[in-house]
Amino acid sequence: PSCTGPVAWRNKAALDRDIARFRAALNAHGVAPENAFMTAVSPGQVARFLVNRYYRSHEEYLRALAALLKDEYDAIAAAGFTLQVDCPDLASGWNNQFAESSLTAFRDIVRLHLEVLDDAVRDVPPERLRLHLCWGNYAGPHNHDIPLRDILDLVLASRATMISFEGANPRHEHEWRAFEEIALPTGKTIVPGVIDSVSNFIEHPRVVADRIVRFARAVGRENIIAGTDCGFATFAASATVHPTIAWAKLRSLAEGAALASRELWP
Repeated sequence: PSCTGPVAWRNKAALDRDIARFRAALNAHGVAPENAFMTAVSPGQVARFLVNRYYRSHEEYLRALAALLKDEYDAIAAAGFTLQVDCPDLASGWNNQFAESSLTAFRDIVRLHLEVLDDAVRDVPPERLRLHLCWGNYAGPHNHDIPLRDILDLVLASRATMISFEGANPRHEHEWRAFEEIALPTGKTIVPGVIDSVSNFIEHPRVVADRIVRFARAVGRENIIAGTDCGFATFAASATVHPTIAWAKLRSLAEGAALASRELWP
């Protein structure tokens, strides 16, 4: 798929339906909107999967996408939810779309993508804004993934107060060490994955707790929310992890978080 003309809304009512369905599901379980987050794609990630064949430059395409996606970001925030913008382009883009770039050039790309995104979410309160970055939610070698420390300073400078990233899979479980080198700014919270979202192994709660404690000791126990690496089904028709196993992994996440809390708040 590619962009061959000016981007525009085709079915904005679909966004309203998604928000209404999510609110109804939360109401059914007694969950307040402010305790839930809803995801939306970043301009840079759209540009990865819908190749530009119309706009004069990558930046022009990004800004056109951002102007359109701002409607979605604002609608999610107006509904009372926390907005999570999914930005695999900030890390996974290094492996394909910008594979020929030097580290310096790729950091400039990340800086541009974040600048465009910050402008698009300018009306979303920072305390209700999450940013998710990842290296691609697929079971592959990942041996060419860019290290988190090489882009972390740029990501931490964004408007988002909560930063979600992969921290459980075999390639990125060590990323807690990046926070020993780069200090977490005041007011920021990290949401590291402590459950692998492409493996059918069910993590032991003690493993989950150990992962949480490592991050907590690096950034402070008040500055971490335990999460999953990514979603368990990146594409609706392609579930990597069977639903019954996904629920069991989430149960282990909750039990591991309880263990970690007892250790961090003895």
